[in-house]
Amino acid sequence: MSPPAPVETRPVRPVGPLVIAIEGVTKLYQMGEETIHALRGVTLDIRRNEYLAIMGPSGSGKSTLMNMLGCLDTPTSGKYEFNGNDVAAMTDDELAEIRNREIGFVFQTFNLLPRSDALRNVELPLIYAGVPSGERHERARLALESVGLGNRIHHKPNELSGGQRQRVAVARALVNRPSIILADEPTGNLDSKTGVEILALFEDLYEAGNTLIVVTHEEAVARHARRVIRLHDGLIESDGHVY
Repeated sequence: MSPPAPVETRPVRPVGPLVIAIEGVTKLYQMGEETIHALRGVTLDIRRNEYLAIMGPSGSGKSTLMNMLGCLDTPTSGKYEFNGNDVAAMTDDELAEIRNREIGFVFQTFNLLPRSDALRNVELPLIYAGVPSGERHERARLALESVGLGNRIHHKPNELSGGQRQRVAVARALVNRPSIILADEPTGNLDSKTGVEILALFEDLYEAGNTLIVVTHEEAVARHARRVIRLHDGLIESDGHVY
C-alpha cells in the first residue's frame, strides 16, 4: 500500500506535557543459548499532541519498542515513565488499567469480535472499565460518529469493508479518551484508496488534539507524521521532525 505523500504545508499543533519518558531502556530475550539484544539503550520523550512515526527494518527493535510503549512488555533495564509513573513499579492490574484507559490500540488485523456489531466492539474497553451501560452506548455511538460510521453502528464486521472495520477499530481506540493512540501498521491490510482514507482520518484526529504513535515500515505512511524515529539494531538511528 503506497498512499501519496501529504501536501507540503500541514498544521503543526503545539506539543503539551510529557506523556512518555524512556531513559536507557534495554530489552534482552533468551533464545536457547543465544541472547537477543532487542533494544540497546533507547532514550525517548513523547509529549501530548505529537504525531509520531516509528520506523525500522525487521529486527530493528520496532515491535519491541511498540510493546514497551503500549505497556505490553517491560524493560530489562532502564526506566520507563508513563504520565510520570514508573511502569516497572506497577502491578499487572495497574498495567492492565493503563492499557485500557490510557492507550488506544489500533492493529493491522483490526481485532474485532466477528459476532458483535460495531457498537458492541467499540463498547468493549468501557465494559472492562466498568462504565454503566447507558453511558457506554452513548460514548460508543459518539465515537463511531466521529469516524464517520454513525449509520453503521449495528453492522457486524463481515458486513463492513476493510476501511470501515479499521474505522471501528479507531473508534474503539478513542472511546476511553486515552492519552495516546498507538497504531501498528494501520494501513497494512488495506488497499491504497482505503489506506489514504484512514491516514486522512488520523490527520483529523491529530488536528483534534489527539496524540498518535504509528509504527510502520512504509515511508509514505511515515511522511504523514510530524516526527519520525528510525530504529536500527535496537538503537535510535535518527529522530527528526518532518513538516
